[in-house]
Amino acid sequence: MALGRLLITGGGGMVGSNIRAHGVAGEWEILAPRSAELDLTDAAAVDAYFVSNKPDIVVHAAGRVGGIQANMAHPVAFLEENIAIGRNVIMGARKAGVGTLINLASTCMYPRKGESPLREETILTGQLEPTNEGYAIAKIMAMKLCDYIRAEDANAQYKTLIPCNLYGPYDKFDPKNSHLLPAIIRKVDDAMKSGSDTVEIWGDGTARREFMYAPDLADAVWKAVSNIGALPGAMNVGLGHDHAINDYYAAVAEVIGWKGTFTHDLSRPVGMKQKLCSTQRQTAWGWHAPTSLKTGIAQTYQFYLEHHAT
Repeated sequence: MALGRLLITGGGGMVGSNIRAHGVAGEWEILAPRSAELDLTDAAAVDAYFVSNKPDIVVHAAGRVGGIQANMAHPVAFLEENIAIGRNVIMGARKAGVGTLINLASTCMYPRKGESPLREETILTGQLEPTNEGYAIAKIMAMKLCDYIRAEDANAQYKTLIPCNLYGPYDKFDPKNSHLLPAIIRKVDDAMKSGSDTVEIWGDGTARREFMYAPDLADAVWKAVSNIGALPGAMNVGLGHDHAINDYYAAVAEVIGWKGTFTHDLSRPVGMKQKLCSTQRQTAWGWHAPTSLKTGIAQTYQFYLEHHAT
C-alpha cells in the first residue's frame, strides 16, 4: 500500500524526472501531470486539479528554466511565467488543505555580490545578478509565500530547498538553452565527433560554480518528504565546494577522451564570479551529496549518448 499521494510539478523536467526515478518513489502514488494535462499558469485549472486529485504532499519543481543566453533573451517570460506558476501551485495547495509542500528554489536568489559561501539569511540583502534577475525575483516570491503561509498557520509545512547548480540525466543538452555542464558535454562531444581541435569557453573560465548531480538532489528531496518537520524553512542543498569553469571543461574532456585545446571569448557574459552555497544547515540536517564530479559527468554523458547523440 502506498505511503500517500505525492504531486510533483515539473515531473517531466530534469529535477522532477530524477525525483520520480529515485528508489523511494515506488513507495508512493506519484502524480506528475505534464503541461498538456495541467497548465500551471492557469490558476483555475490548478485549483481544480487539487480538488480532484487530493495530494497529501506537493513537491514543486516546475518552472521555465535555462542558462544565461535564454534568460537574457526572454526576461519577460522568465519573470511572468515563473511568478504565475509559483503562486498558482503554492496557493492552490493551501486552498486545498495540503499540509506539506516542498518548494524548490535556486541560488540565483542570492545577491550578486553576496559573500561566499552563500548563507540562506542573506537573501534579499543586495542587488540580484542582472543576467537572470527575472527568474530570481519569481523564485524569491515563491519562497516568501511559503514563509508567510507558515507564519499564518503553524501546521503548514511549506518549506524551501535551494539547490546549487545541477546537471545529470534528463537534462537539456542544447547549448542555446541548457545549463553549463550539459552544454559542455554537447560541445566537447561535437568536437570529438567532428575532429575539431578547439572548443570555445565564454569568458576567461575563472568564474567558479558549484554543480551537483541531479539524482543527489532527488535523494535530499525524499529525505525531506520523510521528515519535513526537521527541515529548516529554507535550506541550501549543495556540495560546499566549487570548481572553475575551466575545470569543468577539462573534466568533461577527460571523461569523453577529447584531446584538443580550449579558447576563450572574453567578450561574452559570464554572470557572477562565484556561487558557492553554505552547507551549514544541510550538515546539521544530516545529509551530503554522495556522487563525485567525474562519476556524475560519466553517467550524464552515458545518458546523453543513449538519448540525445546522433
